[in-house]
Amino acid sequence: MAATDAFLRPDEVVRVLDGRLGRVHARQRLGIEDEHETQAFGQGLTFVHLENIPLSRAILHVLLRISGTYWRGRDNAGKIELRRNVISSARIDPAFDGFAILHLSDLHADMSARAMRRVAEIASGLSYDLIVLTGDYRGETFGPYHSCLRELRELRVALKGDIFAVLGNHDSIRMVPDLERMGVKFLLNENVAIARDGARIYLAGVDDAHFYRVDNIEKAATGIPDDSFSILLSHTPEIYRQAAHAGFDLMLSGHTHGGQICLPGGIPVTLEARLPRRMGRGPWRYGEMAGYTSAGAGACIVPVRFNCPPEMTLHVLRTSA
Repeated sequence: MAATDAFLRPDEVVRVLDGRLGRVHARQRLGIEDEHETQAFGQGLTFVHLENIPLSRAILHVLLRISGTYWRGRDNAGKIELRRNVISSARIDPAFDGFAILHLSDLHADMSARAMRRVAEIASGLSYDLIVLTGDYRGETFGPYHSCLRELRELRVALKGDIFAVLGNHDSIRMVPDLERMGVKFLLNENVAIARDGARIYLAGVDDAHFYRVDNIEKAATGIPDDSFSILLSHTPEIYRQAAHAGFDLMLSGHTHGGQICLPGGIPVTLEARLPRRMGRGPWRYGEMAGYTSAGAGACIVPVRFNCPPEMTLHVLRTSA
């Protein structure tokens, strides 16, 4: 998509979604979003959603400025760290030994401009085979999203090769048609086979499971052979039990920001998620499934970080005996 191209009009977005999802599914999904996107209490997996309460942002801003830590937190939010994670499994075909997946999550691109520039800088110097995005592309949870799309369009220039993505609780499904025009393929309760030297692994993705509750793991897993290594993309790791029981080998997520504002030692004040704290950031296991929760590249509510650096992650697949 050229930088001079205009974004789709609202009627064009609906028309594309009708074709992409089917008219009934598209209208149901849009209706759920329109009814709930501003809801602060009682929707989704957690009862309270601070990101939907404007007063919470104002209070945090005031407290950080009074304490004199605001600008240090903003500086921290731009210091992206590249993390590396090795996933070893006997189920990984030797053809995929060394296969590298660049994982970006929680970009919140329109309120994390400095972080996005750093992501682009780091990504341009990396070697990888595939990019996955695990949701939360805009800063707000409702309202206009074109400023976010403009930031993502600039970032897309620095990203090489195929990109697969899922939606997060901050995202509107109305963003999908324009992002797919940029070459970002969304997995909306769908899967795709990744081929290499005659072998295949499978990549599946679910729609937002945290707030809109529109995930469908059964549909996302349909057609994946039992003997194939499979990866599930989910914005939130909260559905780890369902993913493991469905037979996925690896789950890549974000959503928690690792806490974003943490106590010394990286202890999160809150993860805004219903899951064991050990799954709130970094690698973890549940049963036979490996998992990784990204601390995210951007920041939300307030553009600060304390004791929890933003990250982008390079996952490398290794065949084990």
